[in-house]
Amino acid sequence: MSAKQGSITFLKVLIFLIGIAVFALCIFWLPEIAIQDAKVHPDTAYFLIPFLVCAYGFCITFSVALYQAFKLLTYIERNNAFSELSLKSLNVIKKCAFTVIFLILLGIVSLKVLAEVTGDDAAGPISLSLMGMLATSIIAGIMDVLQKPLKNFLDKNNCNCSRTHTSTRS
Repeated sequence: MSAKQGSITFLKVLIFLIGIAVFALCIFWLPEIAIQDAKVHPDTAYFLIPFLVCAYGFCITFSVALYQAFKLLTYIERNNAFSELSLKSLNVIKKCAFTVIFLILLGIVSLKVLAEVTGDDAAGPISLSLMGMLATSIIAGIMDVLQKPLKNFLDKNNCNCSRTHTSTRS
């Protein structure tokens, strides 16, 4: 097994483990938190719905991005990194990043409204959310930076292939 193969296998295992953790979060942790919070604050239990929508939307979107990253690693493993499929995976990951940013914004708005109703201070969760948005923005930027040269490479190859193909016909 080469070093490249070992690195790709390590990253695939890591992505798989992160996916299992996200799945466990959705199945066990989020419902438990919602039930406990509804018991502690029964007068504001209706605010759990936007929180759960954002949390499950985040988990689903994150899982899609993980799956696309896994597919991208498979393309790299098969020496098919410079392909339309890789470009499509990068595009889906970038769209997932923007969706996560949108869901975090919805969560911040929900937290702010809940803080106004209950009189609590939401500065801590909001600052953590803003840090999450920053990290997600960086990921979206990296996907965009990777996407542009790959698209240029594929466009050049398509132009060269079509020229070669038309010159052989003449």
